[in-house]
Amino acid sequence: MKAGMIAAVAAGGGLGSVARYCVSQVQNPTWTGFPYGIFLVNVSGGFVMGVIAELLALRFNVSTEMRAFLTTGIMGGYTTFSTFSLESALLIQRGAIGTAASYVAGSAILSIAALFAGLWVVRAFYG
Repeated sequence: MKAGMIAAVAAGGGLGSVARYCVSQVQNPTWTGFPYGIFLVNVSGGFVMGVIAELLALRFNVSTEMRAFLTTGIMGGYTTFSTFSLESALLIQRGAIGTAASYVAGSAILSIAALFAGLWVVRAFYG
């Protein structure tokens, strides 16, 4: 790994994380209500990732560090959902519909299951 690439991702990640926090405060989520703030982050992140990916593909020739700063860094810090959405869209565009469906369903179901497993592990040892 190159130090410049790591620095680009780290700098972008910090900016994206701050942006996620600010946008997510649109509505302070509670455990019983709909988390509008993070919903807005996920949807807007998908849109912005699409804009960035297409601009970089069609309009702007940027360094790999700048590409990483914008996509993995800023957008990854803002929401990993945008990267998930881009990867899903690329699979669909390539005609890999079954792979895309498996990726989408598997990511959602297994991520939620893994979260519950993590909760269970901590509760089993500390609860």
